[in-house]
Formats: sequence, C-alpha cells, structure tokens
Amino acid sequence: MQRPYNPGSAVARYASAALVAALLAATAVAFVTTERLKLTPNPILGPRVDKVFSPVCDCDTDTASITFRLRRADVLSVDVVDARGRPVRELARRQPAGRDAVTFFWDGRDDLGDVVPEGSYRPRVELHRERRTITLPNPIRVDVTPPTVRLISVRPRVFSPDRDKRADRVIVRFRTDERASGSLLVDGESRVRLRGRRKEARIDWFGVIDGKPARQGTYALSVIARDAAGNVGGPTRDVPVVVRYVALGRDEIETAPGAFFAVLVSSDAARVGWKLGGRTGTARPGTLRLRAPLVPGRYTLTVTANGYRDRAAVFVRSPEEQP
Repeated sequence: MQRPYNPGSAVARYASAALVAALLAATAVAFVTTERLKLTPNPILGPRVDKVFSPVCDCDTDTASITFRLRRADVLSVDVVDARGRPVRELARRQPAGRDAVTFFWDGRDDLGDVVPEGSYRPRVELHRERRTITLPNPIRVDVTPPTVRLISVRPRVFSPDRDKRADRVIVRFRTDERASGSLLVDGESRVRLRGRRKEARIDWFGVIDGKPARQGTYALSVIARDAAGNVGGPTRDVPVVVRYVALGRDEIETAPGAFFAVLVSSDAARVGWKLGGRTGTARPGTLRLRAPLVPGRYTLTVTANGYRDRAAVFVRSPEEQP
C-alpha cells in the first residue's frame, strides 16, 4: 500500500541533508585551516620564560620574565592566562614590536594588584597584523610557600678548626619538605651556602668567619633553606657549638713552693706544650701534673696546641701566706 506524500517530511529531509553538508563543509574548512597553520612557520621565535618564581619573596626571583622574538614585525598584546585559559593580567596592549627580542615582566599579580593563587600560568600573545593568538607552551609556576626545614644532627658540639685533621669541622645535617638549597647561619649570619637543591643535605663548617679561624668560644648554629622560587624557610632552632683549640680547667691555681699540682687540659691535639717559670715540656691532653716553682710568687702557666694557647695564673705561696 503506497504511503501518502508528506511535504513536511520532505522538507525535514532536505533540511537535515543541508545541515550535514554544512557541517562537513565547516569541518573541511577547519581541517584545511589547521593544516595550513601547521605548515605556517611559528611567528614567535626562541621564547624564554622563567619557570617558577615567588612574588612575595623580596628577592631576585620575585618577578617572572618573558622574552621572545618575532619572525616579522607586528603589533602585540600580551597577557597571562591561568590553567583554564582565563586572563589574569594584561602586560601589553597593542605594542609595536620589531624583530629584535622583546621582554615583558610579570610580578605575579592580577589586574587588581592582588597576588594570584599558587599554580601554573602561561603567557598569551596576540599578533594583530597576523590575526593570530598564541599561548606559549612555557608554564610559569607561582609559588609563595616557603620550605619547611628540620635539623637532623649537629656533630660534634666541640671542635677545633686548627687544620690538624682532628675534629676540624662540625657537620650539620638537615631535611626539607621540598628541593631547596641550604645556608648555615652562625650567630645569625650566613657563613656557608650550598649549591644545588635537594631535600636532604649536610653542611660542613670549618670554623671560618670572614676568612679567618673563629676565636675560641660558643657559637649558635642554625639553618635556612631557599626553594627554586626564592621562598626562604627557617631558621631552625639554634644549636650551640664550642670552638676550642686548647683550654685549661682553671684560670687560677694556688700551690706551695715545690709542690705538685694538677690542671685539666682540653684539646684534640696529639700533644700540647707547656711553659712555667722558665721550664718547658710536652704532654698529652688531659690531666697535666706539674711541680710548682721553689720561689714564692705569681707565675703564668702557658699551654699551647697547634699554634693556639691558653694561660692560667699560678700563685706559689709560702706556708706563712697560706690561709
């Protein structure tokens, strides 16, 4: 049985066919355009973009630079877009540019002057003469979080930087929660700075301050860490260490003429030298036993080790002078 002719159905079929044809044509045009763009040389040459920075670090890396050259002179508009392609900051508007390198700087803030959230951003360049907009493939990571630093150990706590290869250094080990470079602070001043960035490292301090061996005494050591963006974490808690070359256990010694007395000598040298009342000798560090001069009076005991010395006053008193 033959179906009756339906004009509306025929129109619908013709409309559907026309729509399909239009879609195919549009697809073909888009394909041709895409292929043409693939074959067209990139108008932007040699882009160099800072990979990570911190707009709040107050350091050399608080601004990101964006540098590139153009294949042909053009008029540029440059902005920064977030991970979704939304513009957050306009850097240039219709700026003429030749074939020489051009550089733009971004301080990590949006058009309202607020620091943008941490994350990845990209530069976007509009070429007005070419009628093209290109988002550079170079991401810029905004990082405003400082690294966390934790001391692992500080050893030894007493050392002598006298270059005799015996306890010449103190070794400070630390750990961070991200790759960072560490610096050792001595009494709050940076004295040793590591190159490279890692999560766990050690810093050796040979007791040098301003190019000279540190004087005997107690020093506070701590560590700070700087990440790739320039954020600084720390300092850690202070740990006291003692620089000691040679030290006597007493500053004053009272004894009788010709009597033997003892004094503690602290040093990591193999042997120390001593001098008292015109007499000299050597001994091992530890308890030093000497005989007092026969004549009452005040004498100076000098003990040396590897070019360093400490002194104590020796009072030789006659029986009548003793309490």
